[in-house]
Amino acid sequence: METYCTLLARTLAATGLALGLAFAAAGPAQAEIVCDPESIEDGRCDPEAPAKTVDGGDAASVGDLPVDAIRQIVRDYLLEQPELLIEVQQALQAKRDAQAAAEAQQVIQLFRDEIFADPEAPVAGNPECAIVLVEFFDYRCGYCRRVKPTLETLLAENDDLRFVFKEFPILGPESTLAARAALASRAQGLYEPFHWALLGADGPFDLDHILEVARSVGLDDERLARDMEDPAIDTLIDRNADLASALGVRGTPAFVIGDRMIRGALPIAQFRTAIADARQALEDGAGTSTQ
Repeated sequence: METYCTLLARTLAATGLALGLAFAAAGPAQAEIVCDPESIEDGRCDPEAPAKTVDGGDAASVGDLPVDAIRQIVRDYLLEQPELLIEVQQALQAKRDAQAAAEAQQVIQLFRDEIFADPEAPVAGNPECAIVLVEFFDYRCGYCRRVKPTLETLLAENDDLRFVFKEFPILGPESTLAARAALASRAQGLYEPFHWALLGADGPFDLDHILEVARSVGLDDERLARDMEDPAIDTLIDRNADLASALGVRGTPAFVIGDRMIRGALPIAQFRTAIADARQALEDGAGTSTQ
């Protein structure tokens, strides 16, 4: 992450503010139009008399100032106006956020079917609905666990929401093991309860513990262990990883809804706003159904 100093240096370099400040501090070098003393009558300049041009003198130009002088001018100015540091950072962050949002929209459109309509991806909520929330997650991710109650609440209060699960195990072999077990549970029709149970489970994510959690939701653990060896499961996990890379997802949790990316375990109010915006876009005809 860039520091204030880096942000400031990039902005000053881009705008030429340093040189502008140095030029202002150096003083005006242009000619000045004044009243000719010879045309003054009764203490006033005769407006009908020709004006006189006076040279601005030997004021230094920016090119004449040494680098150290320019640096000192910029430093002094910023010490007098320290709030500019915050303004610079806010402006730069706003610009980057807008660029990232625009780029995300393009990538989401490009990979729309893979994101929203992969027939191999488990789903929850209403499978027939066009309002779709997609999550990339890791069972061992603390923030994924923290956002679990939020997602359960959103599913309970939105009967027109389809939720798509994208296993994205990035925290080591135990994460991959849990993802393979979850995907294997589809064969027994218990993916969703097993998913929520894994997210809420404590303890190590070794095979014994995972199978213990599986039994707690009614899964046949012996069959689950066999189904976990299906090569198609690893193929799906790899496909999710490729999709995450294309979308610029490097951490969990990450969400996609409509044409928007949501990164991190945000407060529920922000998810509600995103869902409402996606619903309105569909009603207005600006959104695209992903059924």
